[in-house]
Amino acid sequence: MRPRRESEPAIVLRGATKTYGTGEVAVRALRSVDLEIWPEEFVVLLGPSGSGKTTLLNLIGGIEPAGGGEILVDGRDVGALDEEGRTRYRRETVGFIFQFFNLIPTLTALENVELVAELGDGPDRAAEMLRRVGLGERLDHFPAQLSGGEQQRVAVARALASGPHVLLGDEPTGALDLETGRTVLGLLHELSHELHQTVLLVTHNASIARMADRVLRLRDGEIVADEPNSSPEDAAALEW
Repeated sequence: MRPRRESEPAIVLRGATKTYGTGEVAVRALRSVDLEIWPEEFVVLLGPSGSGKTTLLNLIGGIEPAGGGEILVDGRDVGALDEEGRTRYRRETVGFIFQFFNLIPTLTALENVELVAELGDGPDRAAEMLRRVGLGERLDHFPAQLSGGEQQRVAVARALASGPHVLLGDEPTGALDLETGRTVLGLLHELSHELHQTVLLVTHNASIARMADRVLRLRDGEIVADEPNSSPEDAAALEW
């Protein structure tokens, strides 16, 4: 298994809450969530629509602040950061992969990845990451010239290009067919392992859980199961 537990957890949530709205229309998206994720752990978070999966990811990623509790990433109190601090945190610490790629259509694959590559060696780093995901011959292609799977591989390269410690994926195969989804998951698992990154993927697709080191289940804003997986499967063996 991948996780290293001789050190401190990479991600810690203590009593994390999030409520949208007030009064009678208030929605409690997260209810006092406690969680530890360890360095280099590959974790899959399962749950139905509306269970709070994306909210949990957004809080860890610094996209929005928690309503209460603590969120620590690499020892940093994300909840204590102001908007400028959260922007810097997202740029330096976290990589994101979304369901619908979020590529800029007027930029080439290389330019999309360069946006988040480290300053100074951005072009070289961006090109290298695109080669690593099998797109070395597609650097100058625009998103409209790429298949859905190729666009998601660009998104994986972009997420990895800044060298983040934590990688967060929100339904990263939701818009892909089975074969393409397995390819993307295999690349993601291989490269994140090689780059010593901690990974949290949220999905409603229970089949993806079979490749995880650990599976969390969320329902009505609460973690209702925390299951280690002693024998993770290769992404190529997944079926859904």
